Amino acid sequence: MGSDMETRREIFFLEWDKQVCYLPLRLPTLIERETLNNIESPQFGDGGGRMRVVKRLAIASLLLAVVSFPLGAAEKEAPLPEGVPKTVSEADYVIGPGDQLNIDVWKDPSLTRPMIVLPDGKVAFPMVGEIIAAGKTVAQLQKEIEGKLSLYVKDAVVTVEVRQVHSLQIFMLGRVRTPGRIALTSNVDVLQAIASAGGPDEFAKLSRIKIFRREGGKTAIIPFDYSDVIAGKNLESNILLRRGDIVVVP
Repeated sequence: MGSDMETRREIFFLEWDKQVCYLPLRLPTLIERETLNNIESPQFGDGGGRMRVVKRLAIASLLLAVVSFPLGAAEKEAPLPEGVPKTVSEADYVIGPGDQLNIDVWKDPSLTRPMIVLPDGKVAFPMVGEIIAAGKTVAQLQKEIEGKLSLYVKDAVVTVEVRQVHSLQIFMLGRVRTPGRIALTSNVDVLQAIASAGGPDEFAKLSRIKIFRREGGKTAIIPFDYSDVIAGKNLESNILLRRGDIVVVP
């Protein structure tokens, strides 16, 4: 009888160790069943010492199962839904015609001044002359002014600041509540632009929306299916709009 009890206890320990390491969710059920079998077994008779050992092992195993499961679960992150990017990155703002800039030259207030980018994309700065600002980032324009100004001002330190954005505009046409030009202060995607125009009306063909974009002297046509995107499909088509884009809702 003693050897049979030792065999059962050995199996008990092997199963306990295996389940805690690999299948913690099944551990409480196995421990409870093994505990009940041991308690009801006539092998234990009136041996109170052996009964207390079994109870202590069962309680310790249940506590280990409760602790080990959250730790194991926390190691695995829930996967993102398909089509949702993990990170979103936006390019630096590109200066455009109509934007109001402030150009500051350190320790030289006479050269510090506000200016507006002309329709041709240029600004005129003292001792430097005309510079094309449109199509450049703040850092690019700042570096160019510093380079040209260094011929006249030693160790020139230039700071360029965009005070007001007037060139970031898109156009909404067709079956929206309020078509027309939309002036933006930040980057928006197609859904946000449609919402800014009051949303599509009841006659809009939501699967045939198009974005017209001029690139390098050519016009690209980008399809957009409103119904798919709001249903969580083809989320990559909900692109960020660029300056001058035209969204047509037929």
